[in-house]
Amino acid sequence: MRLHRNLCFTVIDSLGYIFNDGEYADKVVARALKKDKRWGSHDRKFVAETIYEIVRWKRLYAEIAEVKEPYDRDNLWRIFAVWAVLRGIQLPDWKYFEETPIRRIKGRFDELSKIRKFREAIPDWMDELGAKELGEEKWSKEIAAQNEQAQVILRVNTLKTTREKLQNILRESNIETITLKEYPFALILKERANVFLTDAFKEGLFEVQDASSQLVAPFLDVQPGMRVVDTCAGAGGKTLHLAALMENKGQLIAMDIYESKLKQLKLRAKRDSAFNIEYRVIENTKVIKKLHEKADRVLIDAPCSGLGVLKRNPDSKWKLESEFVDNIRKTQAEVLENYSKIVKPGGKLVYATCSVLPSENEQQVKRFLAETEIGKEFTFVQDRKILASEGGFDGLYMALMERKK
Repeated sequence: MRLHRNLCFTVIDSLGYIFNDGEYADKVVARALKKDKRWGSHDRKFVAETIYEIVRWKRLYAEIAEVKEPYDRDNLWRIFAVWAVLRGIQLPDWKYFEETPIRRIKGRFDELSKIRKFREAIPDWMDELGAKELGEEKWSKEIAAQNEQAQVILRVNTLKTTREKLQNILRESNIETITLKEYPFALILKERANVFLTDAFKEGLFEVQDASSQLVAPFLDVQPGMRVVDTCAGAGGKTLHLAALMENKGQLIAMDIYESKLKQLKLRAKRDSAFNIEYRVIENTKVIKKLHEKADRVLIDAPCSGLGVLKRNPDSKWKLESEFVDNIRKTQAEVLENYSKIVKPGGKLVYATCSVLPSENEQQVKRFLAETEIGKEFTFVQDRKILASEGGFDGLYMALMERKK
């Protein structure tokens, strides 16, 4: 591979925004890809994948390069040089690479790869927490799987088409996909492609959604005509799936504390022709109290650490702090206790997270059922935990409970 100066400069600029200015990698990459209209698909692929790869392995590369935050421009070039050497890329005759110690880089890599926190490029506290909650062996497998590049996975919008029809439509755009029997709504891209530029996306024939995430809405067992509440809807990936399963019949209430996220959901719903959704901003407790015992089904896709989706959001390894995980557990307990009251007698509740930590998952459900007044009105039906190291997709947890009649 030959390195091109303007592409490398864009990567260096982007790493500065992510590492030093705290910007989110996906936003930085999206902006970087618009920098030069003359770039072809290979150029854009190099920029995006190189940024994400260096973000993913930041701790390992920085340790090998012997640089510390905040990184000045020379330090960013040293990190970039480590990435290039370990990829077997010949360094060009540029001033930034004049004193690159190639043999030392390879030696340090071999040395540090024996230590998990460096090999998997994670903070000390995260390594300790994962090992404590999952055990050394399971955590080693899980964090290794979380460092693999995420696949591009689509969820067919059954309000508008079928999986087979969508697969054929995408094939006409030279996008090949595969299906898996256990994921009935999913199409997995054989090769990465910008699916957002396709007519199929603009026409609302699919959403981009991980295969594990696609299991949550069916787990809630919704039927057309029901009143369903998605209490932590966000930008609405699972809300839109619920609307499709309900066949646009009944009432689907999407709630969130952030109005901006619900505005994004409105745009997506319009494109998807999902017309049975109502939008409610949770401005105070009255919004929740008005719905007490009114819903057939309630989804609590709770805020969490995100330690099941690191492959999709590698920069969160550096943004996440141990104090946040402690605080989010308290938030989860409060949300579960308060929002579960929306379920009517005989109705069902799903509590879900995109974390693999038992303290955010099964332990929360166990505490809710045993220690809260409202929890004693529910019976546990079943739960499911998905690890990236076992399923190949995002890590996820979901528990189904039923309110006693």
